[in-house]
Amino acid sequence: MTDLSAFPITRRWPPRTPGAIQLYSWPTPNGVKVSIALEEMGLTYDAHPVSFDRQDQMTPAYLSLNPNNKIPAIIDPAGPGGQPLALFESGAILIYLAEKTGRFLPQATRYEVLQWLMFQMGGIGPMFGQLGFFHAFAGKEIEDPRPKERYRAEVARLLRVLDTGLAGRDWIAGDYSIADMAIAPWLRTLREGYKAADLVGWADLDNVPAYLDRFLARPAVQRGLVQPPRV
Repeated sequence: MTDLSAFPITRRWPPRTPGAIQLYSWPTPNGVKVSIALEEMGLTYDAHPVSFDRQDQMTPAYLSLNPNNKIPAIIDPAGPGGQPLALFESGAILIYLAEKTGRFLPQATRYEVLQWLMFQMGGIGPMFGQLGFFHAFAGKEIEDPRPKERYRAEVARLLRVLDTGLAGRDWIAGDYSIADMAIAPWLRTLREGYKAADLVGWADLDNVPAYLDRFLARPAVQRGLVQPPRV
């Protein structure tokens, strides 16, 4: 097994499986992107829970791996050239894993997959998250309706863009890809976590609801959605 002792985070969360990718995460929409990808790609990994309840993401051990104090992050003992690779930012991790395995980022549609991945990272994730804050969390106590309405309208617009992109397709870039692994967990959270479907015209969408249901029916997705276990 590659020695990972040079990474301070491994003293807080020791590796359990020789040679396995070390995943530091929590089952949020951003976190499960990577656990789903690891399951879909059949890669061996140790899932370490970075609990928000305990503020694990703010500890020196975690910040030594990701100074931006967000999840997920990974260490791959068998990175490029056989050397360990530490990586944060979920989109970068998805691209890395796809290139490592040669799966879910087809050369023929590479840039189409990447454009939809960036669409999630730059639009869906930030805007859905803000709507969740104002609709389901502490922001709902703010009396001024303008912040919530701003994000509600933008989420509804992004959903219409996605709905148009899915016309005549099962998956957003043709074949199932890392773009779907990035987008669909946020749709699930919008519908089931934030309970905001009615707010953004979910029932009026032609393609998005069935797209999410197809995604959630995949066995690897079901496994990835519960990693790491909440403890």
